[in-house]
Amino acid sequence: MTRFQKLLLACAAFCTIIPAQAAEPIRPAIPSPEDAPIALLVDLSTGQTLFSRDEDRRFMPASITKVMTTFLAFEWMEGGRLFPQQVFTIRPETHREWYAKGSNMFLPADARITADELVHGITTVSANDAAVVLAEGAAGSVDDWLAAMNAKAREIGMRDSHFGTPNGWMDEGHTFVTAHDLATLARAMIIRHPSKYRHFVGAEGLEYNGVIQRNHDPISGVVEGADGIKTGFTNQAGYGFLGSAERNGRRLVMVVAASPTSRGRNDAARAFMEWGFSAFDDQVLFKTEERIGTADVQDGALRQVGLVAKAPVRVALPQGTQAKIDLAIRYDGPLKAPVAEGAEVARLVVSLDGRPINTIPLVAESSVLEATVLQRVFNGIAGWVG
Repeated sequence: MTRFQKLLLACAAFCTIIPAQAAEPIRPAIPSPEDAPIALLVDLSTGQTLFSRDEDRRFMPASITKVMTTFLAFEWMEGGRLFPQQVFTIRPETHREWYAKGSNMFLPADARITADELVHGITTVSANDAAVVLAEGAAGSVDDWLAAMNAKAREIGMRDSHFGTPNGWMDEGHTFVTAHDLATLARAMIIRHPSKYRHFVGAEGLEYNGVIQRNHDPISGVVEGADGIKTGFTNQAGYGFLGSAERNGRRLVMVVAASPTSRGRNDAARAFMEWGFSAFDDQVLFKTEERIGTADVQDGALRQVGLVAKAPVRVALPQGTQAKIDLAIRYDGPLKAPVAEGAEVARLVVSLDGRPINTIPLVAESSVLEATVLQRVFNGIAGWVG
């Protein structure tokens, strides 16, 4: 008998052989307060806050400010006040102040540059000079651009933020935001302008005037589905990041701020995203344009109209848990005919364990014309009969 066979016999006599089991998947841990003193993770697809840490604490956003400048540019492009191929020049004073100052496109003194190029410079390489040139060219002055930025912030619900620069350069604390407000901004930019978001945000790098620079976004190309949005850093603000990623129709937005190191911020941003996608089960309650309920219609050819949502209605549940899902349709009714197909006429309130987590607009599934005299008679009889 060989030595190997003797070892096998000894193992059979004295050892218990345990069948191999599939290893549990390793889920990323929630980053520590040391790496992410301020943090927020929101599921845009469900309206749920998956994680928050000091989400209403004010902080200096540094270059994350440029997301507000980008969003205002999107809004003005949509409204016809700014055109992508509109050409701008740079004032001599602006060139002297901002050339090679911090993150830069290095715009030459004789630059003739389009709005499209400027916005790409802002979103991809965080160009301070591009933000100022865009503000002056589009609004006439930085002050007028800032007034528009702050008005737009209030319009979309950023209740505790203020902008004193178009690029986030240090301004003694006049520019401040909260994580909650940044998530509100990201939601507005992505939901209102999906095609512009895809066009301008998330590029790997930028080449302009012979200078090649890369994007410092810590999640794009690293986290599956990640596509932006913006980093920020100053000595006073620390390291911050507003980011987003989408997988299988589910989009998350995260904020990390006041991190003491770039590595801590980057690791925290990646970990939050992976945790958000792996630690929750995504449930689709209704598909796009699937009838959710009905609304009563007054004086219409039909007594009711179907209600649908323009996007899937979803909820995210922590894995291994159960929650009671409640749905409630709210509208000021009965609706008054005529009702146009696709008109927003109601809201769906989604609650988990009695706590509202999202309110979703509902639109009319079809048109409802005003009733003829004969139809009103029949409707009256049907209502009386019940």
